[in-house]
Amino acid sequence: MAPKADQKLSGTQLIHADDEFHGSEVAPSISVSTTFRAANPLEVADADTFDQWNPTRHIYSRYTQSVSTRAERVLSKINDGYAITFASGLAASYAALVYFKPKRVAITDGYHGCHATLDVYKRSRNEELPTIGIDDDFQPGDLCWLETPLNPTGEARDIKYYADKVHAAGGWLLVDATFAPPPIQYPFKWGADIIMHSGTKYFGGHSDLLCGVLVAPTLEKWRELWHIRTFLGNMMGSLESWLLLRSLRTLHLRVPRQSQTAYEIAQWLAKASGGKSADGIPAGIIEKVWHSSLQGVDKRGFDPRTQLEGGWNPTFAILMTKEAYAALLPHNLKYFIPATSLGGVESLIEQRIHSDPGADPRLIRISIGVEDVEDLKNDLRNAFQTILKHPKAKL
Repeated sequence: MAPKADQKLSGTQLIHADDEFHGSEVAPSISVSTTFRAANPLEVADADTFDQWNPTRHIYSRYTQSVSTRAERVLSKINDGYAITFASGLAASYAALVYFKPKRVAITDGYHGCHATLDVYKRSRNEELPTIGIDDDFQPGDLCWLETPLNPTGEARDIKYYADKVHAAGGWLLVDATFAPPPIQYPFKWGADIIMHSGTKYFGGHSDLLCGVLVAPTLEKWRELWHIRTFLGNMMGSLESWLLLRSLRTLHLRVPRQSQTAYEIAQWLAKASGGKSADGIPAGIIEKVWHSSLQGVDKRGFDPRTQLEGGWNPTFAILMTKEAYAALLPHNLKYFIPATSLGGVESLIEQRIHSDPGADPRLIRISIGVEDVEDLKNDLRNAFQTILKHPKAKL
C-alpha cells in the first residue's frame, strides 16, 4: 500500500513563497546582467548595506540576482530550511565538503559522481581524507554521507538511525535526498544536518537545466554556504535559475503522480521476477526488482513508509537475467526514452553500465514520468515479449 500523500507541499506555497520579490510582472523576466547600478549614498540611507538572504537590490550576479533569489525562497519554504542553489548537483556536493571539512567521510554505494567529487576534493588537501563505510564505527569529525533513497536501486536507508549514530560520535549527517524530494521525504525531521539535492532532477523536472541545492537548518549556516558558493564561483546561470523557478511551480502536480505510477509499476514488475511470469511478462526475463516499497521492515524495525511519508520514490531499478536483455530493453520501447538522468516529466530508462562503469551490466534504471500508468505497462510488456525473441537474446 502506498503511503498517504502529505499535504505539506502545497501549490499555494510553490506559487507564492517568493511573493515578497514580485514586481508588476506575472511571470518573472530573465536578468542577463552580470552587474547592477550602485545605490547613490546621497539618495539611499542604507547604500552600504547588503543582505544576501533578503536583497533589496543586487550588486553582482555572483552574489545574488532576482530569479535565483526567488527560486531559493521557494526551495527554502518547501524544505523547511534555508536553501541555496549551485550550478549542478556535484557543485553542491563539493561545497558541502568545503563546508564540513570532515576528518573522514563515511559513504557506501550510491551515485558514482559523488564518489568522484570526493576524490577531487581530496586533491585540495595537504593530508589524507580517509573514507569508511556508513556501517563502520564513527569518530569525532566524521561526515556520514547518506544517500536515500539510493541510486540506482531506489532503496531507502534509515536517516534517524545514522543521524543518532554519527551525532553520538561527534560527527555530522548529510542526506542526499535527490530521489525523494518534497512531499516524499523531509530529512531534517529525522536528524539531518544538511540536505542535498541534485536539482537537475525533480526540482527541475523537465530535463533542461543543471542545478544543485543545499538546505541548511539555520540562516547563519546558510550565510556560510553563501560565502562558499560566492568564492568557489559555482552559482547557477540566469536562464537556469528562471527554468528552475518555472519548474518548481508544478512540483506538487508532478512528483506525487510520478511516485504513484512508479509504485504501481514496481509492484507489477516484481510479480514477474525470479522466474515467474505475470500479466503478459514472460518468465525468465526479470531476475529482481528493487524499490523502497518492496523492502519491508528491516531487522532494526525501520519501515521505509514511515520516512517516505508523502509517497514512494519515482526512480528504481531492475536486474535482468541476461546482459543481452538489459542491452536490448531500452531500445525496444515506445514511451520510455533510452537516456541517463531522472526526474523529468518523460519516462527514462538506461542500462546503467553506460553511465556507471561499476554497475552490473544486467542492471536497468527506470525513471518514471507523468505518462499514464497503463500506457507505460503496455510499453514494457510489449518490449519484454519482443526482446525474448530477439536473436541476440539467444546468445
